[in-house]
Amino acid sequence: MKQLLNTLFVTSEDAYLSLDGENVVVNREKQIVARFPLHTLTGIIAFCYAGASPALMGACADRNIALSFCSPRGRFLARACGESNGNVLLRRTQYRIADDPAQSCRAARGFIFGKLYNTRWSIERSLRDHKLRLDESALRDASTRIKALLPAVAEETSIDSLRGLEGVGAAAYFSVFDELILHEKEHFFFRERSRRPPLDRVNALLSFIYSLLAHDCASALEVVGLDSYVGYLHRDRPGRTSLALDLMEELRPCMADRFVLTQINLRQISPNDFDMRESGAVLLTDDGRRKILKNWQKKKQEEITHPYLNEKIPWGLIPYVQALLLSRYLRGDLDAYPPFLWK
Repeated sequence: MKQLLNTLFVTSEDAYLSLDGENVVVNREKQIVARFPLHTLTGIIAFCYAGASPALMGACADRNIALSFCSPRGRFLARACGESNGNVLLRRTQYRIADDPAQSCRAARGFIFGKLYNTRWSIERSLRDHKLRLDESALRDASTRIKALLPAVAEETSIDSLRGLEGVGAAAYFSVFDELILHEKEHFFFRERSRRPPLDRVNALLSFIYSLLAHDCASALEVVGLDSYVGYLHRDRPGRTSLALDLMEELRPCMADRFVLTQINLRQISPNDFDMRESGAVLLTDDGRRKILKNWQKKKQEEITHPYLNEKIPWGLIPYVQALLLSRYLRGDLDAYPPFLWK
């Protein structure tokens, strides 16, 4: 269990939540393991199948405490609501901002600032750990170019110009991404980003992990009451969770890209875990997907100190914390959205 931003995160898969007076009680194997006063909470997110008692659901509805259920892997399942719910006001604010280009840019530049900051730190981290094995000059140059973009991103007022700055930074980052791959370069190499379909093993891994991260971000947004389909940087498109794609921008370098590099550099994935199609498409095999999913779940359980909250939390909760911070910004509780800046 972890309480952050007045939200209780219940991560034990076999936990059952019940009500005892004015407290939410966490039970495991019919034993009480924790209790939290309801008046200190604005939300409860349970990553478990056991669920909660009807009495607790009613108490949360009466007190306007958001009670949400996700699978242990993070898939959004349901949210308990009473007769009236503040989420409608939050979503109306979200939609109004999405219809205003200037306000959309103010919201979106936090995502892009975080993305470029984290891409640069990923490069710097590789230089720190493997300096003698890398092309230091090329990596330093890319890092410098990305760093130079950060002040402009922080002040940008045009959404189109913001997308242009993001494109320049992404080009600099991916121009040296192949340098960050240390082993089996004859099988694992990166020339350019290819998506539908991925044309090499590294792109196949990136696409698969990006889809998992987008799924986690969409679940996190639904949990806090936001519409994952209405974004600011990514505009509306039927069937696309645009706000989830916005939120995951800052998390791509530190969660997804570094995970892919770890799988390759620590030889946790092999060339035989991919299906090379005659069309040129490269896809993970069933065994490869199972291997990656298992390792991804382990990654999400590792702890990191959140740079804004200054508290240790599992990587898997980062999208949920960032979604909470975004909702606080949209409600006017924060002057600006604080992106996740990896350290």
